[in-house]
Amino acid sequence: MRTLVVATRSAHKLAELRELLHLPDTRLVSLEDVGVEEEAPEDGDTFDSNAVFKARYYAERTRLPTLADDSGIEVDALGGGPGVRTRRYAGERATDEQNNEKLLRELRGLPPARRGARYRCVLALVEPGRPPGAPSARGGSGVIVRRGTFEGRIATEPRGTGGFGYDPIFEPAWEPPGGRTVGLYSSKEKNRVSHRAAAARAMRRVLRARGY
Repeated sequence: MRTLVVATRSAHKLAELRELLHLPDTRLVSLEDVGVEEEAPEDGDTFDSNAVFKARYYAERTRLPTLADDSGIEVDALGGGPGVRTRRYAGERATDEQNNEKLLRELRGLPPARRGARYRCVLALVEPGRPPGAPSARGGSGVIVRRGTFEGRIATEPRGTGGFGYDPIFEPAWEPPGGRTVGLYSSKEKNRVSHRAAAARAMRRVLRARGY
């Protein structure tokens, strides 16, 4: 069985990617599982740059194929923020609840038409010693990137306890204002429509073609 390192310490994210990628012949493991204590800096200006850097950083340390995720939420009224600072929006050690509270304060009083937002996910794959597009070749450490987007709006208050991050205040675009947030979706529903699901479906095709 092959091993694929998922560059995360989040049990939520690891479980979600295990389900979304559905690679029965591959063992997906976290940074904790492989004993990596170092933290890759996440100081890039884009989700792409952060995902690619993390994939390279942890692949160098583990010498194993590594899949890195960088994702977050962009809010139109905030000029695309919080963006790459999604997880640290209310501070370096902010909880999901604190981030949600800050975002709701920033948008207080805005009508639904001005609360447009989207989740974005970028997945980057690095395979030490194997370049992209050459399943049996040796040499090189190219990066393969796949992306997903999930359009919606920010609700006026949290609803639901499912998911994580901004899910309790994110209304998918097909929901009416005041309709269900992702926090009210089941994990099965979310995994059909989310930004990470779209990116994972695209990356799964790559991984399967490369023998995972």
